[in-house]
Amino acid sequence: MFLPAVREPPPVATEESMMTAVPRLVFSAPSSGHGTNALSVGLLAALAERGLDVAGFKVGPDHVDAAYLGLAAGRPGRTLDPRLIGGDRLGPLFAYGAQGAALALVQGTMGLYDSVGGRPEAESTAAVATALRSPVVLVIDVAAMGQSVAALVHGFRSYDEQLWLGGVILTQVASGRHEAMLREALDDVGMPVYGALRRHELPPVLPARRHGVAPVLGRDAEASRAVRRLGEAVAGTVDLERLLGLARSAPALSVPAWSPVSDAPVADAPVVALAGGPGGSYSHPETAELLRAAGAQVVTVDPLRDEALPAGTRALVVGGALPESYARDLSANRRLCIAVAELARTGRPVIAEGTGLLWLARELDGLPMCGVLDAIGVSRDGLVVGYREATALSDSAVARTGATVVGYKQHGAVLTPRAGQRAAWGWEGGTPEGFVWRGVHASQLGLHWAAYPEIATRLVTAAALPSPVEGVAAPA
Repeated sequence: MFLPAVREPPPVATEESMMTAVPRLVFSAPSSGHGTNALSVGLLAALAERGLDVAGFKVGPDHVDAAYLGLAAGRPGRTLDPRLIGGDRLGPLFAYGAQGAALALVQGTMGLYDSVGGRPEAESTAAVATALRSPVVLVIDVAAMGQSVAALVHGFRSYDEQLWLGGVILTQVASGRHEAMLREALDDVGMPVYGALRRHELPPVLPARRHGVAPVLGRDAEASRAVRRLGEAVAGTVDLERLLGLARSAPALSVPAWSPVSDAPVADAPVVALAGGPGGSYSHPETAELLRAAGAQVVTVDPLRDEALPAGTRALVVGGALPESYARDLSANRRLCIAVAELARTGRPVIAEGTGLLWLARELDGLPMCGVLDAIGVSRDGLVVGYREATALSDSAVARTGATVVGYKQHGAVLTPRAGQRAAWGWEGGTPEGFVWRGVHASQLGLHWAAYPEIATRLVTAAALPSPVEGVAAPA
């Protein structure tokens, strides 16, 4: 019988370290497309329906999966991306987001040992699971597989002796006979099976990916129904009690929980508008938490529906999860576009990432936008995707010139020009990118503010200052 090896805990380096005990699981798969997302959402929904306090996390930069995990759990879904936040923050951010949970579920990305950035030893789902000392449940699409499932599982378990592969869930099972064959093969290698779902039992009910996080933030009925259906499917096919038992066997973590607390919050609580909806924002959840800790009064503004900025707005933040597919809705909201242009004209801080940059442009695909930046956006086939190690080329509310960051890009539309007279970022092998104009910092590079908490402090401090510009027309 093959037994999983558990990595020894890291040594306690300082007296500030503390033990964080939370039941936890990592769901992963041999590759994308095995049903990990639907199962993760369904498990959280099923346990939440039972009255358990649960928390959801997504490995990598994916806002969308994290949003649906949050919707299922009833608390913010968070991303755990070692490249964006730094490996030293992985455990603390997990401990912070999982506080009080009876189960914390981490949904992997791609295959168990894969890494978008080419650093699987530090950035793969396996690396995250090992760092969190968490058991892994492998989700396997067995539609075209029989006894070979045992060889597959044995290979994944033995590939890394530090990984704790605690069991599997089978999807796309053809019949009772097929299930019995698979269970017998897995029993031969000592691998527990926590569930076997038939081909019709994990329906593709989540809204299309092109909608991004918008259905969750808007609290759309379709998104809620989809999460409920997945919860019902998992509750009827997965052994929840045995999974909880596996999760509870995870040892305590010797890490301090991350905290957004600021040493010197601004006293007069300037209003910072954060783009989003009733279900959250287009930024990582930590963004709002850091802004509040820095002294801001954070008020949500919905760029798709609200026709005005919140009363007294002194700054605006548009996170990178705003979907490009909503360009027509953004353009149609002319009153808000005018209000955003006026805020930028007066020199107030405006930070826009991803589609937020396109929204501030003159137009996108022929549709008028806010007109803050003299640039035109055009959608193209395919996506620009990847991490960038960037250097700030101009002083702004985000960073001082010369500061270095790690960000992530995922966009289809491109701007002409690519950068303004004062560019936001530069990186090796690329031309300068983004715009810094008055208080505006706009770029298609998205950052995780938990890695750079000083951004919140800089923004709130700038928002509390008197308006630097009056009586000057906005750019054409």
